[in-house]
Amino acid sequence: MGLFPRAMVALSAAGVIGALGATVTLAAQPDEPSLNDEMPPAVEDYSYPGAETILRDYGVKLTSGDGHILFANCSDDGNFLKVRTQEKIGADQKGLICFRITDTPGYLNLMVPAVYEIRGDGRAPGEGHKVKAELTTDKGDRTVVDVNPHGSTPVGISTGKDGQPTTLLRLDAHP
Repeated sequence: MGLFPRAMVALSAAGVIGALGATVTLAAQPDEPSLNDEMPPAVEDYSYPGAETILRDYGVKLTSGDGHILFANCSDDGNFLKVRTQEKIGADQKGLICFRITDTPGYLNLMVPAVYEIRGDGRAPGEGHKVKAELTTDKGDRTVVDVNPHGSTPVGISTGKDGQPTTLLRLDAHP
């Protein structure tokens, strides 16, 4: 072999070794952080969006839900589930708060003290959503009542002479 062909073989071998070395060097470097490394997995916790603002502005504590029962402004047009309480809460501090049911099934966990009436969102017989309301007394006695879909359902103190003050804990809308 002449000088030129030997030099070419040497340069080719050096190039292969250099390329392998670069590959090994790159493989030894830590990977670039990926999006999966930086971000925790997305897990829905069903906490109510804007709950802090609603508590501050309306005095209503909303804890969690599936998005199918939404806090609503009672002065807007629409069919609302209405909750009446002796507490000074709501937009005008008169104890009226409203919810819009967007789909069934749906649920909302909340805490509204001194509730005495829940009115369904229907305006006429045969209209309105079927809703169950879970309530508790100050003594810890829990009850679940069926809310009249197109009328008022008395709860707590409005149920009679033995009626206990009740706190609304949960609303469940179902088909």
